[in-house]
Order: sequence, then structure tokens, then C-alpha cells
Amino acid sequence: MKIVVTGANSAVGQAILRCGSPQAAASVKFVAAVRSQRAADQIRSQLSSPNEVIRISYEDPGILDSAFDGAFAVIHLPGILFERPDSTYEQANVASTRSVVESAKRSAVRKIVLASATGADEASRNRYYRTKGEAEALVRASGLPYTVLRAPLLLGPSTAGAAALQRNISGGRAKLIGGGRHLQQPLYVDDLARAALASATQEPVARNLTLDLVGPVSLPERELVERAARLLGRNVRIGSIPKNLLSLVLAIRQRIGKPGFSRDVLEVITADTRLDPQPAACKLGIQLTGIDEMIQASLGSA
Repeated sequence: MKIVVTGANSAVGQAILRCGSPQAAASVKFVAAVRSQRAADQIRSQLSSPNEVIRISYEDPGILDSAFDGAFAVIHLPGILFERPDSTYEQANVASTRSVVESAKRSAVRKIVLASATGADEASRNRYYRTKGEAEALVRASGLPYTVLRAPLLLGPSTAGAAALQRNISGGRAKLIGGGRHLQQPLYVDDLARAALASATQEPVARNLTLDLVGPVSLPERELVERAARLLGRNVRIGSIPKNLLSLVLAIRQRIGKPGFSRDVLEVITADTRLDPQPAACKLGIQLTGIDEMIQASLGSA
């Protein structure tokens, strides 16, 4: 069985390859698809025969068709949170997903698994959420069996969440937007990887479902930081960055055309997440990692 993982150099992609190693030994072949030679070199050491790393371009249908040829499933890991001059939400979320869907249909792929985000909504005024929703709509309209996995803040090896947590506890004082009172429901990156693998390798699992895959605990960001500090035997003082003032600064930044941190990003990272974790976990047949375990894994990798 051939499984193609696009964006395989991301934290989620690396987790899929890491968690999928036993399956690879049991005749599952993983093809790690990336867009640059640097990314290919980064993950090549993680793969063993018969797995492989290939370079793709979402603008080149022929290359995608070659990568997807004979694949049972494609796990598509699109998107960016911070836009860059050469990569917008529309390009990273929507255009890449459209290319993957079209190539998967031509290549008779049996299933598409899409990693999305909690809050995705094609009618949203927030461009990040809107383009995530548009990507989901493309997958649902493809006519192919699919699973959409919406994820919140991710913790664990190589994640941005782990890096932020480490920064916040390293100096004894953390300045959080709005004092860190918004609710986070972090998910362990390996849990998302296991969910993607179960969906991709077993067509009936979560077939044609869109699932909010969230962690077992919802808590204010400040409590997440304090909890991490306690696990390392440290104390941390929480300061506040006024959200309204930051929003005004970001509005000015956007008007002068600077990419990166935007009001869309601000809305995403301060959104409250409080969802029932059990429905998705039951549908996917996975057990969620506890909050303290995922924090320890994050701090150990940071």
C-alpha cells in the first residue's frame, strides 16, 4: 500500500513518518512529498526502504500525477499561519488543495485525508479560516472518499506550540496577549499523525467525515504556561499584551502591505477552543495523549 504525504517536512508530516514506521515494515510504503531540496534532505534520514522522498510542485500536474501514481491514499498537509511574500493563504491552502484533488482524481487515489484547522469556515471573514474552509469544500466535492481532520494548537516535537511554550517559560516572565485568558485545547502532534494514518490506511475509518480532533483538556493559555513551568520546577510571572492595542498596530502594518503577523493571525491564536474531544477520538479509534505528557514532550524537544 502506497501512502503519499504532502508537506512531509512539517511537524505533522514528520510525526506521520515517525508513527508510521511500524506500518512501513508491514508493507506500507510512504512517499514523502516536499517542494524543496532542503526539505527533502531534512527528512530523508527518517525514511527507510522501501519508503522514498520526492520533490513536487503544485503548479505541475505531471509531477503530481507521477507522485500519486498507484497511491492508495494521499495525506495532504497544506497551509501556513503566517503569510509570506511568496505564499498567501489562497496559494497555500486553496490552490495546493485544488491541485492535489485534481491529481488524486486522475490517479484513481482511493482516499484523501486533509489536515485542517478548528474554526475552518468558507463563509468566515477571517481569511485563514475562510481558506481552510474552502480547502475542505474542495475535498468534500471531489467525489473521492475523504477524511478532514480539524486540529487546534499542536504540541510535541518540532511544533510551533512547543517552541512558544519554551520561550514563555525560559525567562521567568511571559507576556501573553490579553493576559492569556483565551482557552486552548492543545492536541499532541503524534495523535494527529495516528489519526491521519488510521484514516489513510483504512478506507472505512472516518469515511466522508469532518472531525474536530482536539486534545483532552481545555484551559486558559496562562494556565498552560504555568503548568509547563511547574513541570520543570520553575516559576513564571504572566504579563499582558493589550489585545485591542495590538490589533490596531497590526491594522496599520497591514495597510502598508507587510506580510506575517496580521489581525487574522491574532484572531486565530486567541480564539477560544472548548470542544468535546471524544466523538472524533472514538470515530478514529485513537486514545488521546494527556496534557502533562504532551507538555513534557514539547519541552524535551524544544
